[in-house]
Amino acid sequence: MTEVSSLTGRLLVATPALADPNFDRAVVLLLDHDEEGSLGVVLNRPTPVNVGEILEGWGALAGEPGVVFQGGPVSLDSALGIAVIPGGSAADAAPLGWRRVHGAIGLVDLEAPPELLASALGSLRIFAGYAGWGPGQLEDELVEGAWYVVESEPGDVSSPAPEKLWREVLRRQRNELAMVATYPDDPSLN
Repeated sequence: MTEVSSLTGRLLVATPALADPNFDRAVVLLLDHDEEGSLGVVLNRPTPVNVGEILEGWGALAGEPGVVFQGGPVSLDSALGIAVIPGGSAADAAPLGWRRVHGAIGLVDLEAPPELLASALGSLRIFAGYAGWGPGQLEDELVEGAWYVVESEPGDVSSPAPEKLWREVLRRQRNELAMVATYPDDPSLN
C-alpha cells in the first residue's frame, strides 16, 4: 500500500461536478485522514435544532447560529463537538476535555461537564453525524475531481453565515479556484 499524505485539518470543498446531494456545495473539515480512511464534518449544513434541545449545558457555549449542524450522512444519531481554543497552537497545553486536531481546532468530549471547557472555548459547533471514507476512497474521489483540497482557518468552524462558506472559502484562494466561487447554482439557467 502506498503511503497516504495526511490531509487532517484541511478542508474538502465540493467541486461543482460532485453529484452526491449529501455534499452539494459542502465544505468538509477533515478530522482524521490516514491509510485506514478519512473522517470529517460538513461545516455548512445547519439544522433547525437548537444545541440546548439535545445537549443540556452545551447550548450556551455554542456559537451563532446556536444550532446543531448535519456533519454528514453517517451516524446521524451521534454528536461530535468541534471547538477552537484561542491561541491554541501545538505548543500550548490542551485543556481537559479537548483534543487537538489541527492548530487551534480540536474535538470536544461531550461527556465532560461543559463548565470544564467554558472558559477556554473560543467557539463551539455541534455536529450530528459525520462524513466518512474507507481506505483509498477519498483518494479516488480526489483523482476523479470531486473535491478541492484547501487550507482551513479557525474561523471556518464557527462561520456565522454557514450558507456562504462554500463561496467564501473558494474566494479566498490565491489561484484559479477563486473564480469557482462565482459558479452559478444552476448553470443551465445561464
